[in-house]
Amino acid sequence: MQSNGNTILVTGGSSGIGLALALALQARGNTMLVTGRRQAQLDALTAAHPGLHAYSLDITDPAAIAALAEQVTADHPALNVLINNAGIMVAEDLLTLPDTATAEATVETNLLGPIRLTHALLPHLLRQARPVVVNVTSGLASVPLAATPTYSATKAALHSYTQSLRWQLRHTAAQVIELAPPQVATELMPGGSTRPTAMPLDEFIRETLALLDAQPGATELLVERVLPLRRAGASGTYDAVFQALNSSQG
Repeated sequence: MQSNGNTILVTGGSSGIGLALALALQARGNTMLVTGRRQAQLDALTAAHPGLHAYSLDITDPAAIAALAEQVTADHPALNVLINNAGIMVAEDLLTLPDTATAEATVETNLLGPIRLTHALLPHLLRQARPVVVNVTSGLASVPLAATPTYSATKAALHSYTQSLRWQLRHTAAQVIELAPPQVATELMPGGSTRPTAMPLDEFIRETLALLDAQPGATELLVERVLPLRRAGASGTYDAVFQALNSSQG
């Protein structure tokens, strides 16, 4: 993936990693499209950042996804990069939860949303000269955080889906990239932006773009801080990493 000259759609682009990544890529000369749930927030973003294009989207609604795909490809026929970033992360106490509503919402948002949007946009993307799909997973795809079991499971599933998508597209011009962040200082969970163990957001974006610059043909973008999680299984440290991760969360 070239870091400039693209037309890029970032879901969940109204805050956190999605917004920071969109603004950094816009500064590099890309046309940026972002989605979010709240129209007022999107309006504020486009007012503050001229040239940023914003679309309201409920990523859990299949009809809304289909409508968005039709709208953005009509508005921006040069769209060639999809970054599936939208997600929710909610703690679940499996001993006390009265139902599976949180788990179901997490699966709809974090897994079915990216699958549905990729399916909707793939025919358009494959008509472009440099099509790219970027799926944002997590270090927790490799070692789960027990306090967020469904979140961790959806990211593991998206990691698997990304590998299959890459294989099925191997004879096309498409590039499929997995971006797996460590814990980053955002409000993905309340208080997350001030956790002392979290990687500063600006540092994460800088390192991610540096990796992209150094490896434009990369299939994975993994900052240094996520490597202990990502490599735990292969390095034989899985049990120790799992214990350390989950003990540190209380």
